[in-house]
Amino acid sequence: MNRRNFTIFSLATLACSGVAGYLLKGYEARNHLRPPGSVKHFESLCIKCGQCVQVCPYHSIELLGIDDGINLASAYIDPTKRGCYLCDLFPCVLSCPSGALDHSTTTINDVNMGVAVVKDFSKCYANLNKQVSRDDVADLLARETFNEREDQAKKIISDSIGKSCSLCIDECPIKGAIKFIEIDAKPVPKIEPTCVGCGVCSEVCFAKVIEIAPNRTYEEIYKE
Repeated sequence: MNRRNFTIFSLATLACSGVAGYLLKGYEARNHLRPPGSVKHFESLCIKCGQCVQVCPYHSIELLGIDDGINLASAYIDPTKRGCYLCDLFPCVLSCPSGALDHSTTTINDVNMGVAVVKDFSKCYANLNKQVSRDDVADLLARETFNEREDQAKKIISDSIGKSCSLCIDECPIKGAIKFIEIDAKPVPKIEPTCVGCGVCSEVCFAKVIEIAPNRTYEEIYKE
């Protein structure tokens, strides 16, 4: 849900709140990627106010729709649309009035949204030694931007055209959280323990090689 629809949606949500408990019975909570600083019991603490949606400079945060049952109108991030760029000061956290986003989250080291997972090396453009074409990134470049930060992220994508793909590394807000290693003399992306699951790599991977496991730790996914 974008910001233009937020006000109307909020009013509709309040109007329906009297019957929501009845209508939503039987729905199971789904595992969604939540904004940085989300606490363990985020779903019960989020008051669906949408403040985090309003202040996010990258337009990364949305509100869940009615098909998400008891999570209706709670804040989430869809990394296939827009990851979290872990901007300084964490305005989403500062704007949260309920404690659903922990106000002690002040640096990237405090963030643990999940972890990135490389699904299939064989589709990775770097591994295939394929150059990025304009058609490959057409959808990413077609997205409307609203500020300089978004413009900068788009420029990195535009500058990748005609080159070997390294967008997951180039756009990652944590230097070294993802890097290339060689397997059978071919580069493949490797997720490092500093990954916090922000979802930017999943957003910019047009080959759909990377996905995010929300609320999981590096140790849980990458057992030695």
